Amino acid sequence: MNLKSLIDKKTQAAEYMVNEITYICKNLGKRDPGSEGEKKACEYMAKVLKEDCGCDRADVEAFEENPGSFYGWMLFTLTFALAAFVLLFFYPLASAILVVIGLALAILEFGLYKKTVDKLFPKKTGHNVTAIKKCTGETKRRIIFNGHPDAAWEWPVNYALGGVGFESHAIIGFAGAFYYLILAIIQMATNGFGGIAAGTTLFKWALGGLAFVPFLIGLYFMVNYKRVVDGANDNLSGCYMGIALLKALKDEGIEFENTELGVVLTGSEEAGLRGAKAWCEAHKGEFDDVPTFIFSYDTIHDPKYLLVNYRDLNGTVKADKDVSDLFYESAKEIGVNINKGMVPPMGGATDSAAFAQAGFRATGVTGLNHKLESYYHTRKDSYDNMSIEGLADCYAATVKALEKFDEGAKQ
Repeated sequence: MNLKSLIDKKTQAAEYMVNEITYICKNLGKRDPGSEGEKKACEYMAKVLKEDCGCDRADVEAFEENPGSFYGWMLFTLTFALAAFVLLFFYPLASAILVVIGLALAILEFGLYKKTVDKLFPKKTGHNVTAIKKCTGETKRRIIFNGHPDAAWEWPVNYALGGVGFESHAIIGFAGAFYYLILAIIQMATNGFGGIAAGTTLFKWALGGLAFVPFLIGLYFMVNYKRVVDGANDNLSGCYMGIALLKALKDEGIEFENTELGVVLTGSEEAGLRGAKAWCEAHKGEFDDVPTFIFSYDTIHDPKYLLVNYRDLNGTVKADKDVSDLFYESAKEIGVNINKGMVPPMGGATDSAAFAQAGFRATGVTGLNHKLESYYHTRKDSYDNMSIEGLADCYAATVKALEKFDEGAKQ
């Protein structure tokens, strides 16, 4: 089906997104993972999907989570690292063990988003939305547009110093932990399991490790739980990419014969993809009846950085090549600036990673510089700092991808 009429109105669609996002930010409260604001935003967008977008169902679904764990592991890792510095002088084996345990927690919780220490943190209730618009005939394919409705706790260092300062702070802090580990190994290899003798070269090196202590202590304050950002770009922009498209289809009176449409909003992404993981568990096997593609959008802002992420979750998870290629080729076909890339190490993840890990065919689409800018996870991510052009370009590429996808459904 030719959807050029929708592409031609991409600016109007982007303006609709901004207006809706502004309303949510101003009226529905802060949307940290597992919060009442996250729930209200899900309920509001489900209502829009049902009443304004013509969805046959728009279900708000609850799930249990422990959102504090996603950054809470740092309390253990940092405390272990600081204790390891003291123990290095007396019990190098204990020092090494603490550093290894702390680094393992970092890799499991942040590197791989595993639920390692979740049970140690308070339980909350998060919310997802599953909305489906049926086709008029036999369903041969299904396409789902995904975004996450929650918003991040602020990163104060990124707000004050930008991405370079934020990442440098984290790298130096963790380099300190490795430094302690290396010294402990050297001590055990050369002098056994006893403490480091005063006055030796190794003793002086160990004292030199004091330089890392301020950075490690500073990492305790990497996240400010008292300030939740608006999350206009990250990630109401992703939520409204699918909503705006379904609304435009209804406004134009366009229905598909063989392609079913879906919008899935997965909460608590900022707590480690918890909503997407819960959604995959709750809907396991439900969408296996026909080929189903999932486009997961996250932080659609700068048109210079519109990107299809062929790898996700710190580069550890592979996205579906066909889904990724479809979006990339669709953007190119209509002259939208687009690049191929990945969510790099230390870059975190999009919900696409959770879908891919669960066996769904998915890709992540982002519109931000992966070298962090000052609006990322800060109060600058507000409704008055959005890009009409960035939203419009991504929307146009999405429409074209749907058009091409529907053509495949008729083959």
